[in-house]
Amino acid sequence: MLKTHAPLLLGLTGVLSLLPLSLGAQQINRTILPVPEPQPPTITELDARNAKAPPRFEVKAPKGAPNVVVVLLDDIGFGQSSAFGGPCKMQTAEKLAAAGLRYNDFHTTALCSPTRTALLTGRNHHVNNAGAIMELATAFPGNTGIRPQSVAPVAEMLRLNGYSTAAFGKYHETPPWEVSVSGPLDRWPTHSGFDKFYGFIGGET
Repeated sequence: MLKTHAPLLLGLTGVLSLLPLSLGAQQINRTILPVPEPQPPTITELDARNAKAPPRFEVKAPKGAPNVVVVLLDDIGFGQSSAFGGPCKMQTAEKLAAAGLRYNDFHTTALCSPTRTALLTGRNHHVNNAGAIMELATAFPGNTGIRPQSVAPVAEMLRLNGYSTAAFGKYHETPPWEVSVSGPLDRWPTHSGFDKFYGFIGGET
């Protein structure tokens, strides 16, 4: 089962666990992922024609759960967008910010791959083995380019909680020796919590 110790991800799990989904007399425990399937009730009816099947177990996003949209732009400073008071008019970003949350204490690594993997996991980029961009990975700890199985992407946590997930555009979190169709596919977007992906795996088109 997938467990996480990252503060950001624990916070997300905490929010979701406050919105349990009832299944008969039982409730879904969202503090452990994948969500464990509840014990089905004992059926004592001997005549199959009269036996009633229990409700089908299905994990869905809790009622009232918010939509989650993460937008990451390369090579743009914190204060450049008009959504944060900058000179570059970005009306769509302003509308999203007005209807959502503004965060002002996220620290980039000044590189795309490490920043992206830190944002999408809530972990330090060295914990994710992304000390540099994927093409500069080495065998040194913290820079292997191989995201550990112990690191849970936010998208995977959302998917396991019943969200539909998708990623679009530049991904650049897959080491270059894993981008061919022969795989392995463990660090491809569709194996990192995203149901669908439309974009390019590497850092260049």
